[in-house]
Amino acid sequence: MTASGRRPAAAAPSWVRRPASLASAVTAELVSRIVRGDHPSGTSLPPEPALCEAFSVSRTVIREAVKVLQEKGLVQVRQGAGTQITPPSSWNVLDELVLGAIVAEDETLAVLDDLVVTRRLLESDMAQAAARTADEATVAALRDLVELMDRLVGDPDAYREQDRLFHDRIMRASGNRIARGVVRALESQVINTARYTGRSDRALCAASNEGHRRVYERIAAHDPAGAAEAMFTHITEAWLVRRSDVGDPSRLER
Repeated sequence: MTASGRRPAAAAPSWVRRPASLASAVTAELVSRIVRGDHPSGTSLPPEPALCEAFSVSRTVIREAVKVLQEKGLVQVRQGAGTQITPPSSWNVLDELVLGAIVAEDETLAVLDDLVVTRRLLESDMAQAAARTADEATVAALRDLVELMDRLVGDPDAYREQDRLFHDRIMRASGNRIARGVVRALESQVINTARYTGRSDRALCAASNEGHRRVYERIAAHDPAGAAEAMFTHITEAWLVRRSDVGDPSRLER
């Protein structure tokens, strides 16, 4: 930290072997720096010559990277004013690079809390829809997954894979491709991070699968309200158990 309390600007990356796509590598590095606050909102990105020197790349590469940053909402190019860093409210947080950088820099777990709240709302609605339309094949598949997870509680890695398949089967059964796409995009950036998955042991897996069983039973009974409630409760309880520092749990309450 500097005397003013700000982090010093990151040094230029040192690539042992130059990436196949220089523009993609420069873009990823600049996304991380902007999200980290090395280039704060309202300030200008360094001019092209400085970026070319810092990354040892051509102006063409820098211009391509800046164009992608603009598409992601992180910068705004203004004629005569340079490239301005936009406020976080303008960023495309569903973008893979942006979300990944935000999660990596999140020390409070607030972003993960928001992700879980969003996932809970969408999956509860999809469970409700699945309970209305689930056919015999879907119900049988969900039952088989629950029974398989019962046998996998001692193998957290294998259990988590079936857990994802269980939730995805319900999302597909709902027919809501947009909501499923949002959930999958959100989880793709955090599914293997320790702060999201938390600790795993037999007891936690067993408790989690009880939540799955309640969701399955309500879908099998074609009880839309019950399925939504069961999914809402399951996602809330599973996250609070996984969360290493719950802090203010009221953020996850209704």
